[in-house]
Amino acid sequence: MIYYVAADASRPGIGTKESPFQTIDEAAKISVGGDEVIVAPGIYREYVNPINGGCDDAHRIVYRSEVPLGAVITGADAVKNWVHYKGNVWMARIPNGVFGNYNPYTTVIAGDWYFAQDPVHTGEIYLNGKSMYEAFSLEEVLNPTIYEGSWDQEATIYKWFTGQDGEFTVLYANFQGAEPNKEEVEINVRRNCFYPDKTGVGYITLSGFVVKQAATTWAPPTAYQEGMVGPHWSQGWIIEDCEISDSKCSGISLGKYLQPNNENKWTKKFHKDGTQTERDAICQAQVEGWNKENIGSHIVRRCNIHDCGQTGIVGHLGGVFSIIEDNHIHHINNKQDLAGAEIGGIKMHAAIDVIIRRNHFHHCTRGLWLDWQAQGTRVTQNLFHDNVPPKGTKIANALALAEDIFVEVSHGPTLIDNNLLLSDCACRLSTQGIALVHNLIAGSFTWVGAGTDNGGRHLPTPRYTPYHMPHRTEVAGFMTILHGDARFYNNIFVQGEIRQDLVEYAQENNCSSLEMYQFVSGTKPYDGYPTPEAYFGQFNYESAIDHFGKDFYYDHLPVYTGGNVYFNGAVPCDTEVNYKADTEHHIVLKLKEEEGKYRLETNLYDFLPKFEIPVVSTEMLGEAFEPEQKFENPDGSPIVFWQDYFGKRRDIMPLAGPFADREQAVRRLF
Repeated sequence: MIYYVAADASRPGIGTKESPFQTIDEAAKISVGGDEVIVAPGIYREYVNPINGGCDDAHRIVYRSEVPLGAVITGADAVKNWVHYKGNVWMARIPNGVFGNYNPYTTVIAGDWYFAQDPVHTGEIYLNGKSMYEAFSLEEVLNPTIYEGSWDQEATIYKWFTGQDGEFTVLYANFQGAEPNKEEVEINVRRNCFYPDKTGVGYITLSGFVVKQAATTWAPPTAYQEGMVGPHWSQGWIIEDCEISDSKCSGISLGKYLQPNNENKWTKKFHKDGTQTERDAICQAQVEGWNKENIGSHIVRRCNIHDCGQTGIVGHLGGVFSIIEDNHIHHINNKQDLAGAEIGGIKMHAAIDVIIRRNHFHHCTRGLWLDWQAQGTRVTQNLFHDNVPPKGTKIANALALAEDIFVEVSHGPTLIDNNLLLSDCACRLSTQGIALVHNLIAGSFTWVGAGTDNGGRHLPTPRYTPYHMPHRTEVAGFMTILHGDARFYNNIFVQGEIRQDLVEYAQENNCSSLEMYQFVSGTKPYDGYPTPEAYFGQFNYESAIDHFGKDFYYDHLPVYTGGNVYFNGAVPCDTEVNYKADTEHHIVLKLKEEEGKYRLETNLYDFLPKFEIPVVSTEMLGEAFEPEQKFENPDGSPIVFWQDYFGKRRDIMPLAGPFADREQAVRRLF
């Protein structure tokens, strides 16, 4: 069955082409597996709550914008009753009945791992599509000052404040000379835009929509994780060719369902810390049906995801076995009005067998954060840049400094190959069981060997994190992070200019931060880690019998290297083998943008040495230590790294880095 929807229909219809529905939700109430909903161009100010899912991949429910990006689903409503208050400040009174049982202007963002002190609400005010900044007093609105923590400081003088007056929400806003009743001014009214309110509504396709401006809540891994769009703990969704923007917290959620007994327990009951309650949540989910047969296997592709406060895509447990490809993810958390440990272009826990490929991450408070259980995860053929605060920005905390990729307390195998990592900090590696292969890396590795406990001063506070049966969700065991178990093959490291403001931030916080936040490119943070021969040579029958008083079961795991190239003062670790370090030539890397298209301008291939480097394969990389799982495809088949960033086959004697040859390096990257 095909149903038709048109916002400008003259009267409510029956869903035919001649008599379309006026709202998408009307179609969502009756569509079943095999149906298609065609939505005409227009603005749909509604919450779409799909009642039914498809039956399987061949009998899914498809919601399609008739004109790509022509149908707009928004969580905001227009406000035209502004009254001049004083100076550039205007006031509007909104009846609370508009909001139903969820008022974004009384709902304060809070939850586990949320660190901001000011009581930020889930509501926003938008002037001509751009969100303004919430103030915490009327005086701040009347006399706004620039907030130096924002990545867009000029915009921070557009401020608003809210309060309650009986049955009304009162809004004050400084529009800086604009007359709001003549401009497009909107406020968040709805919590979600396209999101089932129940779990298990699977096999839905959302194709070609603009989805924006929802009052979503904070989404930590120990709570119900909602998004503006998302499958809500189900299977087989496809979100494609959409523009997703301006969610207060998360744009797309592939995350966790509600566990009433374990909902932000850390910040509600206080007795167990977040790490313990997260372990509880994982084990409970496993009992309650978290497996490959019921959950995950989603696809998010060719979407433009931007200007969300917490994440572009968030997920704990619910995103397993998914593919995230060909997306443009940018300008996430740039306002810096939200602060916490769950922020990034993508923030995923338990990205088991998730493939993240051919995406473009930039201007995010970190591009990609893989936290816990990044097992069987592959990050390949992505472009990362400008994912640290721009110069002149006041860095609020250590998590706000950011990087291209953060892998945290995972046992792997986590595979990062054929990427361009061009930010000042390339990777934060508080983890093990990783392989970086054929990348171009212009930033540093930070927090190597650190950041894996809960910060206790007098007692040990290690974080025990789970690892799983290969290509399954069943927990195989728990272990602390020993660090190491890291492989670096055929990468190019190019040292960029070290930003003094970043160094000063690390120095001002304390000397240990400076050690963790080092800004030299290369594998040098792994100095002192054992080679495989030295590490595994310790173990034999005698050592198993006589192990008391010895630390070799808890020492750092080995580091494997080969085929890496170093330029501009980038530095290898002290056990590096079969590498080249060019101290003679200066390499220029410049990412040039023209009308939204990016190319790399570089002299790298004038000086890139050709020498015998390995052809890297699953067999060569071996197994991640704790899960005893190979660096392989989700179906268990082996990988040989013949294909470069563009998919071109490398020569039998390959070059280091992400490109098969010079010609590939000058092509448009994204």
